[in-house]
Amino acid sequence: MAQDNAAFCGVPEGVPTGVPAEAKPPPQPPQAPKRRPWGARGGAGARKRQRYVEKDGKCNVQHGNVRETYRYLTDIFTTLVDLKWRFSLLIFILAYALTWLFFGLIWWVIAYSRGDLEHLGDHTWTPCVNNLNGFVSAFLFSIETETTIGYGHRVITDTCPEGIVLLLLQAILGSMVNAFMVGCMFVKISQPNKRAETLVFSSHAVVSLRDDRLCLMFRVGDLRDSHIVEASIRAKLIQSKQTQEGEFIPLDQTDLSVGFETGDDRLFLVSPLIISHEIDERSPFWDVSRGQLERDDFEIVVILEGMVEATDPWGHVHEGTSSSWGHLTSVGASPPWGSITSMGTSP
Repeated sequence: MAQDNAAFCGVPEGVPTGVPAEAKPPPQPPQAPKRRPWGARGGAGARKRQRYVEKDGKCNVQHGNVRETYRYLTDIFTTLVDLKWRFSLLIFILAYALTWLFFGLIWWVIAYSRGDLEHLGDHTWTPCVNNLNGFVSAFLFSIETETTIGYGHRVITDTCPEGIVLLLLQAILGSMVNAFMVGCMFVKISQPNKRAETLVFSSHAVVSLRDDRLCLMFRVGDLRDSHIVEASIRAKLIQSKQTQEGEFIPLDQTDLSVGFETGDDRLFLVSPLIISHEIDERSPFWDVSRGQLERDDFEIVVILEGMVEATDPWGHVHEGTSSSWGHLTSVGASPPWGSITSMGTSP
């Protein structure tokens, strides 16, 4: 099959096929191909290529000109979960502090309007809240009420109907704040982001013969004893293209078959596995020569999905891989592992 693909034949590039044999330049002795990282450019003009997906899983895509920002507030729970830890902790602290201050202020207003602060030493006077003598004590009583601490020093009396209503409202609202904020923090903590630190990929993908078929191959392995359940893998080719009508499509995504038809994309990841994409007529690399493969700007994003056996959340790992022309020994041996992407929960 490898001989049928003209793009990967041994005819040197730039030599017309119709030139007589004596006019052709003498064949050069074969040289081992020099491997270089994908996107590297030779010479003084070499520059680092910006990746679409970094090795740590971050996508280099920034949303601009987003006018309907209110949509983030319609799904406030997901918005809070997606925030960075420092902002999540800040909102967590403010949510409790502001509710304590708000209800503490209302307790102080009730005591002030009833005249409780003017009869602090009068034992014949029945206040709304016993031993409430200022804003600080009202704030402390608000904390005790919402957190259900109940020290017993400050208590509400039965002669204050407005205080009873406020007590019910603060108890209900405090339960809602607890459920919402604790739920956000639990989801954020239980995200299997760090699980990806022990899922490792080979540093480069290679093109080589396997069973007389040209294949694009890379290696993946799991370092932990707790395995990924129902693991599946897929690959995407990210490359800009132009249609026959002249339309330019930036960052077009094309599926790379890694065994979906045969079920080979379902992995039993207890030992390192070699993932193979066969370069056949359906592959986007079928008409790509070796030289063009090294010159073209494209990126292969590999996505590994599965269920974490220890905690049971469903997550995914995605990584942008590099491409090299080489032999199977590059992935068949034990190569140095590359950077690992982050894992995030999927809906």
